[in-house]
Amino acid sequence: MKRVNIATNKAPKAIGPYSQGIKINGLVITSGQIPIDPDSGKVVSNDIVAQTRQVIENLKAVLEAGGLDLNQVVKTTVYLKDIADFESFNEVYGEYFKQNPPARSTVEVARLPKDVKIEIDAIAICS
Repeated sequence: MKRVNIATNKAPKAIGPYSQGIKINGLVITSGQIPIDPDSGKVVSNDIVAQTRQVIENLKAVLEAGGLDLNQVVKTTVYLKDIADFESFNEVYGEYFKQNPPARSTVEVARLPKDVKIEIDAIAICS
């Protein structure tokens, strides 16, 4: 069982003792991504649409660094600061996962790092 840590400059650097992703046994498991622009290191906006788009772009970057893409994602977990943002988030999410969308859990949480509105993690299968 070979474990490979995934790291890329195209997604925000880890801000703690964790990896952006792990590749192991035919899976890529990403850490939760928040809407930080990897170039500036800043939260992109206070808008849920812009934040959702940045989070998914960050997930894409981690997956690509592991040799995969969004089509191979089988499960996501979405953490929303306010469930009232669900409809707007869901529209953007649907743009990225048009065909064969992954299984998903979406929960409202009290607070997220840097007071962002959304965080998403993913599990993808190497095919």
